[in-house]
Amino acid sequence: MSTLNKFAEISLLAGDPARAAMLNALMDGRALTAGELARVAGVAPQTASGHLGRLLAAGMLIVERQGRHRYHRLAGPEVAQMLETIMQVAAGLQVPAKTFVVGPKDQALRAGRTCYDHLAGQLGVAIADALVREGYVELGCDGGIVTDAGYAALGKAGVDVAALKAPAANQARRLMCRPCLDWSERRPHIAGRLGAALCTLALEKDWVRRIKGSRAISLTPGGRRKLMDAFGVAL
Repeated sequence: MSTLNKFAEISLLAGDPARAAMLNALMDGRALTAGELARVAGVAPQTASGHLGRLLAAGMLIVERQGRHRYHRLAGPEVAQMLETIMQVAAGLQVPAKTFVVGPKDQALRAGRTCYDHLAGQLGVAIADALVREGYVELGCDGGIVTDAGYAALGKAGVDVAALKAPAANQARRLMCRPCLDWSERRPHIAGRLGAALCTLALEKDWVRRIKGSRAISLTPGGRRKLMDAFGVAL
């Protein structure tokens, strides 16, 4: 299939409201069953199975089997990046109401959320700002580097720096870090292997907690202090 035809196929798949709802539900990086995705999309299980089959065939989703259950997740960060970009464009094209608000209306999502496997929203942008300001990260238009001071700070905070520098085979081609334009803040947060490592650290250390039924996250009081101490994040 030519690149143009594949582009048209992906656009068509992502453009269906039910499939868009399913893809959005998977943007927090977790895997969901067909039944859970059917409820998210508001469609019958049989209809959901058809949608999921098309997304799987196109390579936008993958399936993980655990016993009798099948769990669906986004095929990778490239799919999540595409969806985040579509959300950004959609927000910018919204017809203004009496008061124009950029980005998601849900204040919890604006405050903090997961963008596939990294942190986004006001929290994600604040972390990116702090890492750059403290000289821990240098960001360009399409990528970035972690400085020696940055690796030292990450290691002190609890990140496995050796694994970050020498990733597993399935992550080897992924950039260390890159700016990802946040669709609610219109400023970059950090994606790539570094973004994933920071998100994992924050969840494991209970700096942030997932909000049930949403990809929004809440910052804990301890997390606020730890982010300030570790990286100079001011919130």
